[in-house]
Amino acid sequence: MIAPGAELKIYIATRPIDFRCGHDGLAAKVQEMLGLDPFNGSAFVFRSKRADRIKILVWDRTGLVLVHKRLEGCKFVWPAIADGVMRLSPAMFAALFEGLDWRLVRPEEARRPQLAG
Repeated sequence: MIAPGAELKIYIATRPIDFRCGHDGLAAKVQEMLGLDPFNGSAFVFRSKRADRIKILVWDRTGLVLVHKRLEGCKFVWPAIADGVMRLSPAMFAALFEGLDWRLVRPEEARRPQLAG
């Protein structure tokens, strides 16, 4: 299972892909379409044309992990279709994976203390 911690970088491809792609096809898309290294430990999220399915590709240092999720009766919220890649925070990814509108998740700004104690 993918446990998105603060150190996990999560990228989403903004253009839908052919969902017949498997591990190797998605790794090639990460390199060619997104210009990123599929073996750097980041999570790469792809959507289907109908936006009711996503695939997540992650290298876990022993092999490629592929997660496929299909929503029943609704669609994933996705950015406007364009060429490119977008980075998500772990909280935004969690909302996306649950089928929620991840655009409404705003990270709380951490304030630096003025005084110790």
